[in-house]
Amino acid sequence: MNIRIEEPKDFREVENLTREAFWNIYRPGCTEHYVLNQYRNNPDFIPELDLVMEEDDRIIGHVMFSKAIIILDDKTPFPSWTFGPISIHPDYKRNVYGLKLLNYALGKAKTLGVGLLQMEGNIDFYRHAGFDLASKLRIHYHQMPDDEATFFLAQELIPGYWGDREGTYTPPNGYFVADNNPEAFEAYEASFPKKEKLRLPGQLNFEDC
Repeated sequence: MNIRIEEPKDFREVENLTREAFWNIYRPGCTEHYVLNQYRNNPDFIPELDLVMEEDDRIIGHVMFSKAIIILDDKTPFPSWTFGPISIHPDYKRNVYGLKLLNYALGKAKTLGVGLLQMEGNIDFYRHAGFDLASKLRIHYHQMPDDEATFFLAQELIPGYWGDREGTYTPPNGYFVADNNPEAFEAYEASFPKKEKLRLPGQLNFEDC
């Protein structure tokens, strides 16, 4: 197993990996591969934390990080970070590859001065990497009460970075690029082999796309 920085020659392979990893998981089809494609030119993108995992002479995993902002109760912005998509090829899921990649990335993030991370995910998985409900740190998800935002997680990588502050987090706008630019997304998606979009139990409440 090897973890390294993504290189330009990897871009299409990693986008295809991301597409395979997320297809029909949260919505019919997926948009995460387009988010990644567009994020590489976003000023919030962190190239030093754009990582691929290799096994058996192939790329089987990827994770990217982004700068983010928490709005404090006094309306001032507080610098923070988020990550995702994090992708593991379906052939390698449930073999702790995702946790190994994430733990490596978190360690590197800390050395780069990343003090606080928020993200959206399943606490049953992400608690193994040190995440807990963001509300325990008094970080609230925008437009949603804490008792409903059980998917909203956080971790202070540098002790004392957040302190006793309180604020509200909104995901960076770059994560909504496919929804904000549907025609551009559809043109991009058409460049991949056609896959069947399915409405499945457990998906989020997205409109069919």
